Amino acid sequence: MKIVVIGSGAIGGLVAAYLKEKGEDVYLVGRKEAVDVINSSGIKVSGVRGEHKVLVTAHSQVISKPDLAILAVKTQDIEYALKDNAAFLKDSLVLTTQNGVAADEITAKYILKDRIISSIVMFGSTYLEPGLIVHNFEGGWIIGRPFEKGTDQKLIDVSLVLDEIFPTTISDDIMGMKYMKIFVNANNCIPAILGLSMQEAFGDLDVSRVSIGIWKEGFDIMCKSGINLVSLPGFPLENITKMICIPPAQAAGIFSGIMLKLSKDPLYGSILQSIKRGRRSEVDYINGAFVGLAKKIGMKAPLNTKLIELVHAVEETGQFFTKAELLSFTKGLCD
Repeated sequence: MKIVVIGSGAIGGLVAAYLKEKGEDVYLVGRKEAVDVINSSGIKVSGVRGEHKVLVTAHSQVISKPDLAILAVKTQDIEYALKDNAAFLKDSLVLTTQNGVAADEITAKYILKDRIISSIVMFGSTYLEPGLIVHNFEGGWIIGRPFEKGTDQKLIDVSLVLDEIFPTTISDDIMGMKYMKIFVNANNCIPAILGLSMQEAFGDLDVSRVSIGIWKEGFDIMCKSGINLVSLPGFPLENITKMICIPPAQAAGIFSGIMLKLSKDPLYGSILQSIKRGRRSEVDYINGAFVGLAKKIGMKAPLNTKLIELVHAVEETGQFFTKAELLSFTKGLCD
């Protein structure tokens, strides 16, 4: 396959480097500052698979028609990326990788639905600077058709390529899994509000209790919206249902222990990584998914609404909040 990875951040940079190492015909599309560094020095990856330096060709735009385009920009940047490159992508398979559930509908404005493959990334990485990526933890890659059921040859072909670098499975209900993945990502807003790593933020049990509150509120909204949540590999639905049913202090302790062991390197969620780069975050597509569903059924989502407000305040001012301020703002919203 001829492959283009659009987006040179944590996921795009890692995927392009690993595919190139496997001998795939791949090039990267990114912003000019990243393109210049990558063409000069390659992509340097450290983390769970050791240190790698991979020479990958990078461009500011798509320069030739690919068989597969891996869309690794943030959800809010999809339209910009597709508008700029539509002429080369209209007949290609396009694989979305974004958190939340909005990416495929946005992509469908520019790409025929039968050419769109949705995916869920379960591995973790951190963007440090252009061309410098930390691969924090391993995980699978799940793909499926967002607008129809079943498996087809194109899905199989894509899965075989991706499986070279991460264990890849095909899902018959990718959207049920994508709604489930929102719970995995929903706590990324907290380190972003505090300006801390996951380990620093969730080492505090009171802060971890806010995370359990996010899950409780989100799960209630999903249930009342009639959303069918589908378990993810390594993250079954029972992880949520059990945690929201046991005493909050006990749940917070369990959650904190999990987060502290997730990566030996400092782990920064996707929302904070965007803020550190001076970019808009994807919080409106993660926690905002809970808020949007709540509005549709006449409910409120006060905790997630407040956390989104705090993330936007950090984006606008560049000033992070203290743990005490976070706990004050969310008092009474977590139970």
